[in-house]
Amino acid sequence: MSLKDVKGAVFEVAPLLMSKKESAMGSAFKISEVIKEKSGMKRLTLTDFRNYESLRLEFDICPIVMTGKNGSGKTNILEAVSFLSPGRGLRGAKMADIRRLNASQGLARGVLWAVSANVQKNDEDYVLSTAVQKSEKEGQNDVHSFERRTVLIDGQKATTQAELGKYFSAIWLTPQMDRIFLGGPQPRRSFLDRMVYAFDLEHAKRTATFEHLYKEWYRIIKSGRSDNLWLLGLEEQMAAVGVSIAAARRELVARLNTFTKNEPDDVFPDVMLALDGKIEQMLDENAAIDVEDFYKQNLYESRKNVFSGDGVEGVNKTDFKVFDKKKQMPAELCSTGEQKLLLISIILAQTKCQMLDKGFAPVLLLDEVTAHLDSIKRNALLEKIKELRLQAFITATDEQIFKTLKNEAQFFEVKSGVVSEKSGG
Repeated sequence: MSLKDVKGAVFEVAPLLMSKKESAMGSAFKISEVIKEKSGMKRLTLTDFRNYESLRLEFDICPIVMTGKNGSGKTNILEAVSFLSPGRGLRGAKMADIRRLNASQGLARGVLWAVSANVQKNDEDYVLSTAVQKSEKEGQNDVHSFERRTVLIDGQKATTQAELGKYFSAIWLTPQMDRIFLGGPQPRRSFLDRMVYAFDLEHAKRTATFEHLYKEWYRIIKSGRSDNLWLLGLEEQMAAVGVSIAAARRELVARLNTFTKNEPDDVFPDVMLALDGKIEQMLDENAAIDVEDFYKQNLYESRKNVFSGDGVEGVNKTDFKVFDKKKQMPAELCSTGEQKLLLISIILAQTKCQMLDKGFAPVLLLDEVTAHLDSIKRNALLEKIKELRLQAFITATDEQIFKTLKNEAQFFEVKSGVVSEKSGG
């Protein structure tokens, strides 16, 4: 997909996709109003999380700089913060793998690890907690063990992880994302869906539901069972949920494209975003109900592909495309440094859009991001964080590159799992 292919498809439909709230959000919220009230994390408590048996840290709502040698545990703290949003955290790790090695029985029976935080959303305070517990389920012939994640908000059990998004939002960049524009589409699609979660709290539930339905559909076909009615029912559900996923992705892409077009960044590159997926593209010119009918029929006709190994066209194959608008170049053809700048452009646009849409600021988790920027770009990023009054957790090995934050940030040093605050940076 070239930039020429997507210009009309994306920019022409963008105004049509704006909700009433979006079109009026300039009057509903202004960034200058949002930043008057700070939002972020004031206390973080970890138990049996990665290399931390027990850790409690107190934070101001300002930039948080964590320095130390590689492997000391800096990223583990950022990962813990990321679990206060829906999903599997910034590493995408298995829940059981996060538990501290040789963990004691300090937690309640069956609980593997826990994260708790006192957060501030504008002038209101909340306590958010999440933990993973070992559970068992009896089958016909054996007992199946699995990990179950629970969420508490002010001590009350939440029905879904999505409820966390009402009180706290985290956006992250990690070294693993440096190659997101190379290789297969799955990491890019996950990056896109995380952005959608922030605006549409039901999107996480939809993607999880679709994944469950798809696995069940695939399993039945591979088993060789001729259960046509059950498959038809699954295909109908998959088509409905899939079109909802595609529509939410299109709206997010349109929002960010419209925002970056009207509010281009003065330092980082202008980006254009697009979706390379059959279902998303069909929604450009067709009613949702017609696209659902197509999707359902396509799934029915694709049953044979499960045996041949061919892919099934749908929202689980969609690719998220990014372009450097000024250079008219897709991200995958840009240099490694340019790709990093494009990612920063995207998260800055997402941050500002979220502030306008939700009325409170997200927390940025920047793992070793600034170390690979030149001094001009690094200082520009730090200046934008200060201007937006964001709480940004920033990790690095060298403290000296943060001189511009000396009087405006909290500095912590991490040594082999021991975290200590440093006065004055």
